[in-house]
Amino acid sequence: MIESIESPYILETNVDTFKSLVLDNSIKGPVLVNFWSRKAGPCLRQYPVLDKLIHHYAGRLLLINVDTETEILLTKEYGVTSVPTLKLFRDGKVIKTWHGYQSEKELTKILDIHVSRDSDQHLAEAIKEYAEGRSTEAYEIIANAIMEDPVNPRLPLAMAKLLKHEERYDDAVKLIESLPTEIRENTDIVQLHNLLSFCKEISPANDITSLKSQIASSPEDCAVKQELVAHYVVNQQYEEALQELNNIMDTNPGYGDNYAQKAMLRIFNLLGSEHALVARYKPALRRYTH
Repeated sequence: MIESIESPYILETNVDTFKSLVLDNSIKGPVLVNFWSRKAGPCLRQYPVLDKLIHHYAGRLLLINVDTETEILLTKEYGVTSVPTLKLFRDGKVIKTWHGYQSEKELTKILDIHVSRDSDQHLAEAIKEYAEGRSTEAYEIIANAIMEDPVNPRLPLAMAKLLKHEERYDDAVKLIESLPTEIRENTDIVQLHNLLSFCKEISPANDITSLKSQIASSPEDCAVKQELVAHYVVNQQYEEALQELNNIMDTNPGYGDNYAQKAMLRIFNLLGSEHALVARYKPALRRYTH
């Protein structure tokens, strides 16, 4: 193994321990996996950078090394064809991949977004205030924290979720769309933005039962189907939503500037690329995507 300063946050893994060391630990916090080979010079140059970062983050980031010469199954499973390859895991999923040697600056630009920060401590205080009915104080705490630490995506994400909870969908969308690009592209924020777009399409006057009744009377009314899709998504009935979108594409593929195709992509984003429903409905989307 490459020599490093001894650290409890730097470990080696194999096919038997990968789940516990990487996937399970990524539920608690970010895990950086280093696919390396002792035969590759760039790996030897990369490791001191990783070692320095791990000590800098002081327990807020775990580094797991995978020797590609011995762990062939893991290497193939994660599509590693060159070394070094770095993969950042969170909540059991790969959220970022780097190929080749990476400078400390390039790595910290992404890692700083995902590693817990001092400003996260304000979130617990804000949620407590909100739960006790002091919403104005809660929003103020988060807003001040954002001013102090504008690169922490969890702060605007929390504020947007509170706005969503109050059904202030337009305000939540405006907040997200005002964020810097690198924050707005955070996976959780993108997913919330997609979910909010469906929330905005729902009318309080309708529910799933009434919308189905309207469709039975007017089966060509795509606007009603659009709202039904939104209801399904908000209720996490994703298969029903995707089937309704498939129906729209079959009968009126150009409706609403290709609404059905765009909405299906938004649902795919909410589900994640590995979800079985994504694999099932992607062929339907390809038929109408040019």
